[in-house]
Amino acid sequence: MSRLHLYAAACAVSLTPAIAAAEGAATAPAPVTTVVQSGTGKTVTTVHVLAPITVMDWPDQNSENPSARVNTPLTILSFDKEQVPPLPKPEALLTNPFGWNKWLRDRGIALMMDNTNEYTGAITKPTPGYGLRQGSSNAGQYSLENDIDWEKLAGIRGFSTHAVVVGRYGIPASRMFGDNLNPSSEIYGAGGNVVVHLVYAYGEETLGNGHFDIAAGRIPFLNDFSANPLYCNFQNNAFCGNPKASSDNTTHSSYPDAVWAARIRVRPTKSTYIQTGVYFAQAGIYNNVQYRTGFKFNGADINGQAVPVEAGWEPLFGKDHLPGHYKVGYAIDNAPHKDNYYDINGNPYVVTGLPQRTVNYSWAAWFLADQMLLRHHTPGNPDAGLIVLGGFYANSPRTQTRAQQYEIGFVDSGFWNARPLDGIGVNFTYVRVAGSVSDTQRLQLARGMPLMNGSYGIQNYGEVLEANYRIHVMRGVTFAPDFQYYFRPGGQSALHNAVMLGFKSHIQFF
Repeated sequence: MSRLHLYAAACAVSLTPAIAAAEGAATAPAPVTTVVQSGTGKTVTTVHVLAPITVMDWPDQNSENPSARVNTPLTILSFDKEQVPPLPKPEALLTNPFGWNKWLRDRGIALMMDNTNEYTGAITKPTPGYGLRQGSSNAGQYSLENDIDWEKLAGIRGFSTHAVVVGRYGIPASRMFGDNLNPSSEIYGAGGNVVVHLVYAYGEETLGNGHFDIAAGRIPFLNDFSANPLYCNFQNNAFCGNPKASSDNTTHSSYPDAVWAARIRVRPTKSTYIQTGVYFAQAGIYNNVQYRTGFKFNGADINGQAVPVEAGWEPLFGKDHLPGHYKVGYAIDNAPHKDNYYDINGNPYVVTGLPQRTVNYSWAAWFLADQMLLRHHTPGNPDAGLIVLGGFYANSPRTQTRAQQYEIGFVDSGFWNARPLDGIGVNFTYVRVAGSVSDTQRLQLARGMPLMNGSYGIQNYGEVLEANYRIHVMRGVTFAPDFQYYFRPGGQSALHNAVMLGFKSHIQFF
């Protein structure tokens, strides 16, 4: 048995006796006291019910729902008499067309459809001589989500299913001016260039009023691990939907592509959780051969397993119940990876021309946090407040391009009483390229060879600052003018200080 299998077994054994993990639509506390009385008029008990209020500013794409369900303390969820957590119900343009939405939800069936569109354009010119150009482009996605509460529909206690299909279009403008570390738009690529592409489909069993939760099926690794719905208040792929360094490793499958997987989550207390799982890595992920439609389930290219473990703390501070989310995680895998520098004999592969060394092991580690510092008490927005967020992600420098990523920023909504659902966001990231990648690029540049990873010149690091103002246009519709500044990267790179302007729009149809 390999070290990875021993690790997975140890995780499973350690988690088995625990009482478990919670899920549910993200909510923020709004206590309402209900006095329950007996038939004789005597007070029997007082129950504090917490009203469901979303903690994220706007759900910019349906992939946020799994991470929103992680970021919800059990003290905020109301399971009523069921074991299945409440199904997501975002603000929508069409609340109940022809009455079918309510009819379905009364029977445990939720349907949601949305569109996310991102436009960016460079207002500065790229360095000449690399075939780059100043330009703009658009990228977007439409998606349809289906969540079914089978306890309500068919009496199967604690069981629910979740599925999302999408269609994608466009390209990011960052390809035009030469950045490949931090793409200017995240909602592009890997969608198979088809009308309907399956993102995920899995079953979930929740017991113990959210203390125990297990899911299995076609699941993206990054839906539940190192995830946070706040990230998609931004447009740059460095932030949304996960820190960009997290998807460097192809065993860490990323939306909109999934792999066969099983995930278990337990909640030792109402404000803590620990989760782990096994994700069967597939060599062809993000390619058209296996993943063009997402409906090819044969697993013919499975080449290893990835095992993550993540622990989280979700406190509520002070009389204003200021929510925070703190998580630390680690993942290992045993899939084959190409060494960034060495060949099969331990020499630079660029010099010898021999195949790159195969490394059957890689790792990643992360710490992510967000904390509301101030609640605005703005009428019309119970979640109005200032939230700071930050994080650190590390990868194996032998096998991944991004060795480390650091980020820090804030989102603030409801600070203007006249526009209670508007918000502002600012985020900054620093990405350090693995030294082995830069060393290889120097050798390639000296020999007139194409640079690895499609780079335009050598990059030692990359920095991006993004700021936007999110306008709540009407129910279910948001529009966010966006500013992105690419700092001069380290190394002999084609890139210079670049300024991008654009917008991100979102329509939740139902």
